[in-house]
Amino acid sequence: MPVLTPIPAAAVAPSAVAGPMAEAPEASGPACALQRVAPQGAPGKSPSLWQLGIEAQELTTAIALLAEQLEADEPEQRSRALAELEAALLAEEGNRQALSAKADATCWVIEHLRGQAAYRQQQAKRLTDLARGDAGRADALEQSLVLVLTRLQPGATRFSFPNHELTSRRSEAVEIGDPEALDPQWLTFKTSAQPDKAAIKSALKAGHAIDGAQLLCRRSWRIT
Repeated sequence: MPVLTPIPAAAVAPSAVAGPMAEAPEASGPACALQRVAPQGAPGKSPSLWQLGIEAQELTTAIALLAEQLEADEPEQRSRALAELEAALLAEEGNRQALSAKADATCWVIEHLRGQAAYRQQQAKRLTDLARGDAGRADALEQSLVLVLTRLQPGATRFSFPNHELTSRRSEAVEIGDPEALDPQWLTFKTSAQPDKAAIKSALKAGHAIDGAQLLCRRSWRIT
């Protein structure tokens, strides 16, 4: 969609104006004309949401300038401003419709992406559950294999097969059966502190100033 931007009327060449208006002296005061600027991108490509937003701002500025010119002293300037104002208002209506359609299409894309993300999260959970099940079955089968082989050869630490080897290594670990029964000398102590956000929020809302904390107000958006 072409963009309408205000330009000074002095920038328009006198030869571009036909008829008696070309001979009329230039009216004093601010003047505004509308210049169409093609949006960037390939020909025929619909403008982006940002381009439509910029166009809306430019149209708002142009309409405000043209509205001021309706109070000009020169009748010709008022007539010209009125014609350009009507064109700007029509362009603004088209821009509003295009912006609404583009925003609606953007909402559809957002919903599609979120739906796709939810589906992939479900798939990831399903694959995680499958992987957990496969790993559990592999561990159980390995334990059964080791149990059978070590019963046949209790002192063995390695088993060799045509295509695989089953090896082992010795490790040590402490198992705590009852932590409460341990003497304090065998305990380590940790202390931690964290802000009480509920109390801080209540105090800030009550008007108290708290160093290192502030109350932020946010607005969340939802597409329905």
